[in-house]
Amino acid sequence: MTDGPAYGNQRPRIFTVPGLALSSAGQEAVDLAARAGLKLDPWQQHILDQGMGERADGNWASAEVCVNVPRQNGKGGVIEARELWGLFIGGERMILHSAHEFKTAKAAYKRIENLIRGCPDLHKRVKIYRKTVGDESIELHSGQELRFIARSGGSGRGFTADCIILDEDMILGEDAMAALAPTLAAVANPQTWYLGSAGIGHQSVQLGRLRRRALAAQETGIPDPALAYFEWSINEHRDECTTGCTEHDDLAAVGSILRANPAVGYRLTLEKCANERLMLGDALYAQERLGVGEYPADGTDTWQVIGEDAWRALAAAESKPDGQVVFAIDMTPERSHAAIAVAGRWRGGTHVEVVEHRPGTGWILDRAEELHKKWKPRCWVVDAGGPAGSLIEDLADRLGVEIVSPKAREVAAACGQFYDAVTEQALSHLDQAPMATALAGAQKRPLGDAWAWARRGVNVDISPLVASTLAKWGLGAQVEKPADILDNVW
Repeated sequence: MTDGPAYGNQRPRIFTVPGLALSSAGQEAVDLAARAGLKLDPWQQHILDQGMGERADGNWASAEVCVNVPRQNGKGGVIEARELWGLFIGGERMILHSAHEFKTAKAAYKRIENLIRGCPDLHKRVKIYRKTVGDESIELHSGQELRFIARSGGSGRGFTADCIILDEDMILGEDAMAALAPTLAAVANPQTWYLGSAGIGHQSVQLGRLRRRALAAQETGIPDPALAYFEWSINEHRDECTTGCTEHDDLAAVGSILRANPAVGYRLTLEKCANERLMLGDALYAQERLGVGEYPADGTDTWQVIGEDAWRALAAAESKPDGQVVFAIDMTPERSHAAIAVAGRWRGGTHVEVVEHRPGTGWILDRAEELHKKWKPRCWVVDAGGPAGSLIEDLADRLGVEIVSPKAREVAAACGQFYDAVTEQALSHLDQAPMATALAGAQKRPLGDAWAWARRGVNVDISPLVASTLAKWGLGAQVEKPADILDNVW
């Protein structure tokens, strides 16, 4: 695509740092990482140099450091270098590494364990590597500890940390911050690192706050007094842009890839990045590869119908429904995403799960056929008046069953039943991110004397919530020819 080697921009498009640093511990972190076999790119070194700046009194110039960069660029290397420094040089007694999902926290633990084990000088200072599920940590003979946790409403409570690493910060809301922020209160010189990719809407509450502070600093020229912020992204075209606009960035331009991906030339290639556009489509490509995010205006307009705490409290570790299940399908009005959900009776109430949530619609019939053959559900539910209504005829032909479609008053009843089940604690779920995002962005819309789910905007995908609501309703719907019961484990 170019005549010579191409490298991504090593400096971020959006950047602010307090103008208080007289020195930096960043080079120490870079050198230690190299000893452990981790060679950092120039942009990664830049983040550590600026983010680990120190004031004249020895305290951090930046109490908060945020790195916003598209996936697969190498933010994990920045995390590992910062954690190695905190353990082996900085003397931080407790470092908490928090990720949205358990599997991500576990993978991060494994990576840094391998780095330490591969460096004899560091490995001999380790007292124990704890690998108990949910309690992964590395403790030194001198008492320092690096602990890995998955975020939940209460994770982090009870700890006192010198440094918190918040990975996957695009999924970081009020409950997690309320649990983790107080862990720094009793520490003289704490630091919080936020690392992730572009905002994904109403789950990016904290990232939105940090970004607004950075933009304000960049626009006014007055540095934020506590925040170092680094964002690799493009300044995408607006609807009002005319042909030939040079103020904003073109999705198809090579320069856009380089501007948003500092790892091009190191671990990413232009060709592979460009091919992702064909696979993902423009909207997802812009978000995942070019750093175009959706950021909530503030944290006050989320979770308006069902409270986040109430929803999280109903999370279950597993599911094993009694008897038959019901599947339901919904999609966004613009048909950019679709969801299949399932509901079944469990422990005296109802359990709901999102089985599939993917971009596009071409996958739905094949996946529905697979699920139908395996589970022999009581019925399939699709709202004929909704965006997925166009699938009903083809779905019925493919599965050989009649698709149940609720009337308008039954849609309202389904929403009311779902809401009541949550408030009465008669519903369980697996705390899946698509459902949490949908609930955070959903509103009510009037439907007769009742209400139904409403999307706050075109960028709010509530198809997982609508599908789950319909699936739960389908457990009590009249079915002319119910399928045979299949005793199986969900």
